[in-house]
Amino acid sequence: MIRNAFNLIGLTLILGLFLACGNKPKNSKEEQDYQRAARYFVADASFQPILDEELQVFLFQNLLDTLDAQYTDEQEAVQKLMRLETWLAFTTRRLTEKEEQNLKDRRYLPRTYALAYDGLAIITNNSNPDTCITVKDFKRILQGELVKWSDIYPQSKLGEIDVVFDNPLSSTVRWCVDSILGGKEIKAPNIGAVKTSKAVIDYVEQHPNAMGIIGSNWLNDSRDTTNVTFKKNIQVMKVSRMDSATAANSWRPYQYYLYNGNYPLVRTIYALLNEPRTGLPSNFAHFCRLPKGQTIILQSGLLPIQAAMNHREVIVNNQ
Repeated sequence: MIRNAFNLIGLTLILGLFLACGNKPKNSKEEQDYQRAARYFVADASFQPILDEELQVFLFQNLLDTLDAQYTDEQEAVQKLMRLETWLAFTTRRLTEKEEQNLKDRRYLPRTYALAYDGLAIITNNSNPDTCITVKDFKRILQGELVKWSDIYPQSKLGEIDVVFDNPLSSTVRWCVDSILGGKEIKAPNIGAVKTSKAVIDYVEQHPNAMGIIGSNWLNDSRDTTNVTFKKNIQVMKVSRMDSATAANSWRPYQYYLYNGNYPLVRTIYALLNEPRTGLPSNFAHFCRLPKGQTIILQSGLLPIQAAMNHREVIVNNQ
């Protein structure tokens, strides 16, 4: 009888410990809030092509798991992270000190992971004969100092430069404001925005005097697995750091020119992670940094953060 009593007490203690060490009850508000935020990640829409590829491979390797993507502007992506509506956001900026401290004050541990480098591409209509531009002139266009194509190229007959971004709150606009304009807002009347990067490409294709600003991961021709061919329906301008742009000192956002530093308009893609446990959002963020995830980035035309590129010099003999 005494032995049975001790056995019953022991079984009760073991069961209690088992329940105490398990997850939160599924119907608790804390667990429901966690699961709601863990269902999806948010990202600036300019990264949709590359993140769709990453997510497709990730979910194929984790067949029992489900993770959705929500594409929006960069500002909203960060706000959703701060409101704990998601645990993972993809942006082109780190959290500010104030944002990071805010999360820490609420007993979270935010982490930032650099994933890749993306070239900011300047695109024009195929009929535009001018293919080179300096960073200095690009800045003057954003400042509203240069408003006509003839202000840059005296022989041009294209009229006003019709500049179009993807979204007023996108990472593309913020990067130009911070990195090109030193924090000053874009106020030129000939500069506007549509809704998506695809809409920018469509707009530039239809307007001879247009200049579009998009992330380079929207440019690659899917028919070319070498990532050296851009879309045929628009042209990509060469950009120079020099005071005068020539074919010899200007570069397009090809992978290798991001790698060797020749292309001047380069931004970093970050994963902002605030998940309180290791779940799907954390696993996906880390997958993007693992060799498989980095290979997907490399194949997309962007430059992975852990790049180990092989290159060869080719001498063309025209004789």
